[in-house]
Amino acid sequence: MSGGLLVAGTTSDAGKSVVTAGICRWLVRRGVKVAPFKAQNMSLNSFVTREGAEIGRAQAMQAQAARVEPTALMNPVLLKPGSDRSSQVVLMGKPVGEMSARGYHGGRQEALLGTVTDCLEQLRSTYDAVICEGAGSPAEINLRRTDIVNMGIARAARFPVLVVGDIDRGGVFASFFGTTALLSAEDQALVAGYLVNKFRGDVSLLEPGLDMLYGLTGRRTYGVLPYAHGLGIDEEDGLRVSLRGAVRESVVAPPHGEDVLRVAVCAVPLMSNFTDVDALAAEPGVVVRFVDRAEELADADLVIVPGTRGTVKALAWLRERGLAEALVRRAAEGRPVLGICGGFQVLGERIEDEVESRAGVVDGLGLLPVRIRFDRDKTLARPVGSALGEPVEGYEIHHGVADVRGGEPFLEGCRVGAVWGTHWHGSLESDAFRRRFLVEVARAAGRRFVPAPDTSFGVLREEQLDRLGDLVEEHADTDALWRLIEGGAPGGLPFVPPGAPPLGAGAPESRGAAPDPAPQSPEGLECAGSAGSRGQGLEVARSAEVTPQGLGLARSAEATPQGLGEAAVVHVDQEAK
Repeated sequence: MSGGLLVAGTTSDAGKSVVTAGICRWLVRRGVKVAPFKAQNMSLNSFVTREGAEIGRAQAMQAQAARVEPTALMNPVLLKPGSDRSSQVVLMGKPVGEMSARGYHGGRQEALLGTVTDCLEQLRSTYDAVICEGAGSPAEINLRRTDIVNMGIARAARFPVLVVGDIDRGGVFASFFGTTALLSAEDQALVAGYLVNKFRGDVSLLEPGLDMLYGLTGRRTYGVLPYAHGLGIDEEDGLRVSLRGAVRESVVAPPHGEDVLRVAVCAVPLMSNFTDVDALAAEPGVVVRFVDRAEELADADLVIVPGTRGTVKALAWLRERGLAEALVRRAAEGRPVLGICGGFQVLGERIEDEVESRAGVVDGLGLLPVRIRFDRDKTLARPVGSALGEPVEGYEIHHGVADVRGGEPFLEGCRVGAVWGTHWHGSLESDAFRRRFLVEVARAAGRRFVPAPDTSFGVLREEQLDRLGDLVEEHADTDALWRLIEGGAPGGLPFVPPGAPPLGAGAPESRGAAPDPAPQSPEGLECAGSAGSRGQGLEVARSAEVTPQGLGLARSAEATPQGLGEAAVVHVDQEAK
């Protein structure tokens, strides 16, 4: 059986994804066969594996860091927010329905523990080490009883836990101590120590605090990672773009031609796979920004309407803010617009939706001769083709089926003048195609922009992953970290009072933790279910009956994954209504 580690965090966005990827890259460089794992993920940024399974994009990035092919085993449960109070549940890479937060945390989440532990055991039987990423904080005591992603999975696998804290936010010592002190004695026995992330300054000034933390908890700090500018990794949620951050924060390469190219991305509600524009931001002389006002489109050379989990909602949002009118005006003037997935659907003539929003027939912006009908089955594919005379690869994640009725073919979508639309995510990562597309955009925009001839997005991504590995190798005690992965948590770790509080009279031990909080819409509203939402959620077979067979569960959305009864899927759909 292989060794392993759970990377937990004092908060969401403490750096769990980055640290997990960095550890994977460090291990694989020293010859260890390693795989990432996240039992449950909540994200609108997802990816399609070669077997046709949908997983969190962060886990695909971590698999790349480990130099292995991503599979559904690495992220068996994915929650994709679709409204204020519900999320689509993706189990073993395939959607099984919509459900509320109360339904999910009301026992259904706990029933999936058998599924996620089976996936973890399959990975452990194949790899030398498995590095697990937690979600949110393990000390969210209101949800500990049903946890399958933090201490629940650590306890099931007997994995040691490394708690990461973001010192750039402040309060990291209190966060480390409080996180530990709010766990039960059994959970605390697995918390091996801490890792400080995003430190600025002289580490010697931090050492007295680390010594005091050891005195208070009996647990060592395994490293202090410095603040690193411009790390290009796939974000799980939030309104950020990884390589856009690199362009903004680090030395910006001058444009290869005389002009820069300005790209405006409409920050639609429930925006998904905004990583599509990372490759554009990696180009010298291309400036990418998110916008939510019509006037911000005025000086843009290219406007992108990105993917979304709420196409009809995004369309209404564009109209309410005057962005729809600005897009129509741009198209009439021959100024470039690109729609990707949900953004492509918005640009069409008509949307017939009885699945996602259940809004019926809704008029689109009419910029492309396309009619969209939402199907209950989700398209999950890894298409390969060509456009503008160059080879292109991408991936598809959508319920909308496009009936293209004219225009020039473009990546299974179409083009009319300077308006392009496609369901393909990731197409701009194909270097030759991206350069040719930018030439077309510059010509239509009247810019003397010339793309650099040698920009390789794949090479840049590898360089960023190596930087993550360097951070771990240079600033963590890697010998001690390896002993932790290989041998488990040290024995005799002291209990830090008061421990987990009881859930109530006669209640079982608090054993669970929450997933990362819902991504935020541009209005700042939560997009995923809250604890106060209603509904009973997904009826799932008990864990002993849930025995995934790897990617063999990857079937259509109407198929029933192993361990789930037909009534369960029907119940989920009824709840969503």
